Amino acid sequence: MMKKNQFWQYLVGAIAITLLIPSVASAHTGVGDPTGFLHGLEHPIGGLDHILAMVAVGLWAAQIGGKALWVVPGAFLLAMTGSSVLGHFGLPLPGVEQGILASDFILGLLLLFTTRLSLSVSVGIVSILAIFHGYAHGAEMPETVSGLTYGIGFIISTAGLHLAGIGIGLGIDRFQPKLQELLFRIGGGAILLGAVYLLIDR
Repeated sequence: MMKKNQFWQYLVGAIAITLLIPSVASAHTGVGDPTGFLHGLEHPIGGLDHILAMVAVGLWAAQIGGKALWVVPGAFLLAMTGSSVLGHFGLPLPGVEQGILASDFILGLLLLFTTRLSLSVSVGIVSILAIFHGYAHGAEMPETVSGLTYGIGFIISTAGLHLAGIGIGLGIDRFQPKLQELLFRIGGGAILLGAVYLLIDR
């Protein structure tokens, strides 16, 4: 069982990482990034569609609990990293933008209905959705930067968003157990509202 002080340290750290990433990336705007690390760091947080999905993955993992807490986000990261290679080399993948938007709706609905599936099914769902996000990261990598450091950047950024979702989910579970289901539903509703906004704004 996680001690109260440990939990708060974990939550504050996760949120701090998420909040600091944009400021670090913005601080170097216009200076140039020959390694690609800052480009990669900035890409997942540069679009609301990516942010919604990645925070939602963390929230859903926390809602499921158990091994899913690290297996589900880990599966997303692995699938995203693999598909970024496809995007980088321009291999065809139809419906990337639609797939990214669909991931926001799907994850929002899973949270809204407090859906708890088997670990293997949950991993399969997030892995499929991650393919679209990873492909977009790879396809939009600047030609003049290192693919390795660019990849490290977007992996760290994505992991930070996952940790933020997990931290929020664990906070709900630890400190508001009686309102757990309602709060996860509210989180799912917020993800869905964001997805609707993106759909209208297209």
